[in-house]
Amino acid sequence: MARRRKSYRFPSIPRRKPAAGSDASPPEQLATLGYYSFQKRRRQRARRRGDTPRILSFTGYGSRRWVQVFSRVLLSKPEWSEAEYVTQILRDGVRGWQNFVSPPIAYAPVVIEVNGERHRVRADRNGVVDARVETELTPGWATVTLHVEGAESSSQDVLIIDDTATNAIICDVDDTVWVTALPRPLTAAWNSFLLDEHARRPVAGMPVMLNRLAEKDAGTPVFYVSTGPWNVAHTLTRFMTRHLFPLGPMLLTSWGPTEDRWFRSGLAHKVNALARLADDFPQLTWTLIGDDGQHDPEIYTHFAHHHPGQVDAIAIRQLSAAEALLAGGRAEETQRATPGISWAYGPDGAALSFQLENSGILPPREHPPLAWPQSVTAEEQLTVAELRADYPQFTQDIPHHTQE
Repeated sequence: MARRRKSYRFPSIPRRKPAAGSDASPPEQLATLGYYSFQKRRRQRARRRGDTPRILSFTGYGSRRWVQVFSRVLLSKPEWSEAEYVTQILRDGVRGWQNFVSPPIAYAPVVIEVNGERHRVRADRNGVVDARVETELTPGWATVTLHVEGAESSSQDVLIIDDTATNAIICDVDDTVWVTALPRPLTAAWNSFLLDEHARRPVAGMPVMLNRLAEKDAGTPVFYVSTGPWNVAHTLTRFMTRHLFPLGPMLLTSWGPTEDRWFRSGLAHKVNALARLADDFPQLTWTLIGDDGQHDPEIYTHFAHHHPGQVDAIAIRQLSAAEALLAGGRAEETQRATPGISWAYGPDGAALSFQLENSGILPPREHPPLAWPQSVTAEEQLTVAELRADYPQFTQDIPHHTQE
């Protein structure tokens, strides 16, 4: 008797722009008020110590008619220049936590200087500037300068995407760019406090695959979308430069509660980020890259369903049994819910590249490298057993089978 295939149900995706505070309960409102009251007291103490404003600029993007600027305004020791401050963050994994604990300046006035014109904007209450400025720039890399009263000016690179560009890439970060290998409840703390990029390792073959995708067509941009906080943007940039990932804008998030949640929704952030990019560049066709640790396949399926004809391929890195255990399980298979879109599944960039070549997304390599044989089932089962013993609070609800 033929086995009946399970039909896929689209997940319940959060609304893109919920009304602020509309669903907040009194405890959630109290948590939000308490968090920002705490931040206000930290700013007051920092100013009494003599700390001064500091601008941390991140990679932005834009078109011929506008630029999207990202930065963060905070308080830090006055004797450090911007270069010294960033170097201190990146150089020492122990002292790097200062980038997290430095209090942000809520609603700081910021002047954006681009193409000889000045535009005044304000940071949000987390000190994050996420502002769009109308201007005229030529495609390629451009420079924007940010000014805050009492702070050293900061320059920011922005990637200007040509109207003739047709392809683009969106890539997840955790367990796709770098290996987290931690229980998901601890990932945010790891990302925020352990800021030494030498403590990370990249997903094997992923830099090569991303570069091949980006170089397939001239002017193909790469966007990195992560649930990590803006606090780790410089560390992430340094890591990707060190491991030869293609440089591109990042869409990260802020730390702390929102008006209607105790914790920010990583699912909602990714859904909103993808929808935002699709609205910004309706002419682009996207290749989406992530991992199967719970949500990426569902998010990408949702995006493809709501943007028909704008997704070229979806590549999903399959976590090992140990990684999936720590991630809280695997996402439901959604391939059959997106007819006409090429899907690739594999444990690393090499396997994904091979499948993308077979589907015509990547041109075949003239001399493909030989792959190492893999036989690690027994070792994997042992690792899973050890993880169950070490992290029972995170793994007790995961099925106990490790092979199909």
